[in-house]
Amino acid sequence: MRRLFPVTDETAETAARTRGEGEWSLAELAEAYAYPEPEPEAGAGGPGVWLRANMVSTLDGAGQHDGRSQPISSAADMRIFGTLRALADVVVVGAETVRLEGYRPARARDEFTEARQSAGQGPAPAIAVVSASLELDFSLPLFTSPLVPTLILTGAAAAPDRIATAEKAGARVVTAGDGVGVEPARAVRALAELGHTRLLTEGGPRLLGQLVTAGVLDELCLTVSPMLTAGDAQRIAGGPSVGVPQRFALVSLLEEEGFLFSRYRRT
Repeated sequence: MRRLFPVTDETAETAARTRGEGEWSLAELAEAYAYPEPEPEAGAGGPGVWLRANMVSTLDGAGQHDGRSQPISSAADMRIFGTLRALADVVVVGAETVRLEGYRPARARDEFTEARQSAGQGPAPAIAVVSASLELDFSLPLFTSPLVPTLILTGAAAAPDRIATAEKAGARVVTAGDGVGVEPARAVRALAELGHTRLLTEGGPRLLGQLVTAGVLDELCLTVSPMLTAGDAQRIAGGPSVGVPQRFALVSLLEEEGFLFSRYRRT
């Protein structure tokens, strides 16, 4: 892996050192993707809260292939995926993505144990599922055997019987909307009130679109996959468009085997 941006004297040294020598260490990746320090600066979701998204897209704009992101990913992309999870307090994901991707609970990583303890974090990030209907399979490991109890973000009008089923399965239901659905800004605030300030979302497209439209996304980590798929797969963000395009600034750009790993922050 080599760093393409920002360009510094160290960039050239790192490129020379890593050329032909394989992957970066997890420590190097963690440093490259660290949340704003010493504490997350005031994000769009409020002081001390930082919401980043991690997504992958093909050259022709597809965020999935056959409904899943794995076919357009790579080994390096998955290492970054694991690193971003290890840095986060909570991973926010849409219910449809949970169903399609077969989500499992986040696991503890020995390589990050000391760093998480130093940051006052638990052994692994919690998974927070955004669901209006709570029509989820509560027999899945995500609910039956998480290291950290799974959260479900829903609206105040969610069906009481589904809430009872979720809580019986061991999930913690968090109200983040007055109606049936979830309001993105309220979801971010609710998670912050639970002590989760380093937020990561992995989509899917509908959820990311809602976060973008609500103006609560602080950072996008986008992997550009050197693949073409055609078809009618969704982009990384869907739903209604924003009134005025939101400008983000490039923070860093890494490359390995033709995959580009970019990091953008809101301006």
